[in-house]
Amino acid sequence: GRSGPRPPARHLRPDHLMTHAHTASTGAQPLAGLLVLDLGQMYNGSYCGMLMALHGARVIKIEPPTGEALRLRAGSPGAKLPLYLVNSGKKALSIDLRSDRGREIFLELVRKADVLIENFAPGTMDRLGLGPERLLRENPRLVYGASTGYGEGGSFARYPAMDLTIQAMTGTMATTGTAESGPLKTGPAGADFLCGVHLLSAILMALLQRGITGRGQRLEVAMADAVIPSLASSIAFYLGMGQEPPRTGNRHSGLAYAPYNVYAAADGHLAIFCVRDEHWVDLCNVMEQPALATDARFRTIASRVEHMDAVDETVGGWVRMFTRSEAFDRLMVRQVPSAPVKNISEVLHEPHFRQRGAVVPLDHPVMGSLLVLGSPIHLSEAAPLPPSPAPELGQHNREILGELLGMSGDEVDALEDAGVLGPPRTATAQPA
Repeated sequence: GRSGPRPPARHLRPDHLMTHAHTASTGAQPLAGLLVLDLGQMYNGSYCGMLMALHGARVIKIEPPTGEALRLRAGSPGAKLPLYLVNSGKKALSIDLRSDRGREIFLELVRKADVLIENFAPGTMDRLGLGPERLLRENPRLVYGASTGYGEGGSFARYPAMDLTIQAMTGTMATTGTAESGPLKTGPAGADFLCGVHLLSAILMALLQRGITGRGQRLEVAMADAVIPSLASSIAFYLGMGQEPPRTGNRHSGLAYAPYNVYAAADGHLAIFCVRDEHWVDLCNVMEQPALATDARFRTIASRVEHMDAVDETVGGWVRMFTRSEAFDRLMVRQVPSAPVKNISEVLHEPHFRQRGAVVPLDHPVMGSLLVLGSPIHLSEAAPLPPSPAPELGQHNREILGELLGMSGDEVDALEDAGVLGPPRTATAQPA
């Protein structure tokens, strides 16, 4: 026999957790065979879990019997639709983690899982008796991925955190808007989704390390930490100028480029950004004003920044003569960085994004015809899975508890009767 220590296991995929159907449907996917317990709520944790599902992981969305926060939204007809945008491809289990039996069932699942995702306030899982130390004792190979607002350490750790408050605390709002508008939030929920992508990156790093050491670990990504790098231009302005960067509207946040702005066209707006002097020369030729390329006021990036108002007046005057598409077509002849400012309906129906799979039409059994999100990650060896309908609350209780924990229908009935899973679900969720 071989002497010496055995090399550590390098397997990322626990094949014993895969059903035959799961193997057949996702065998070529990079995350095939991974079992993920997704306790994500709202956006960032849930989006991380969805990306894992679209690349082959078996993702179980675990919610309390009342449902996570997105299910409780009210107001406009589309108020609850975000739930269906960030939970495609998952199975759903409703379980009361405040009950003794609920925690027991959860621990049984943890022992079989590869990854756990949660974005609760710090200390929530510990108060349930299900903190990372406990879970890693139950399953030393578990990768416990936590997303927090401000992190576990530091003086902000206990502050409530949402995308809006993170934008306020990180300088995002202070650098958004104009001098007249005052601070503004960004349109996209940037803090949530930047954090979700960083969380995915951290989980994949931990899985790679587990392949070398055989051990899992706890990891944490704070929303605030994930947002601050996106302020690089504003930070550079402060470091270079020694003063707060102004709110620059649609101009460059570090006031380091011109033209860099959004200009009114005959039927909307057009964004133009000349990164290099060559772009400016090309723009001058497109505008049929080649002399501007050698004008001392505009010849270099530095001189154009110094005369930014004149640059914007000249470029804006040219754009106003055309529709968005007319100006854009002319600019594309010379590949001047530019784009029409599209509204949401234009984006959702844009053929390019449909072709890329960024936006996917889907018939949902409850919500009807929807447009949902695909994965922005494209691997040459494994295309992402097409999104499948996001589950209803507790839709797969019987399937999950039966397949993974070997429970009979009578045992699941007893759990429902005891309120551990919540009230009985629809006929489709609980077949006879």
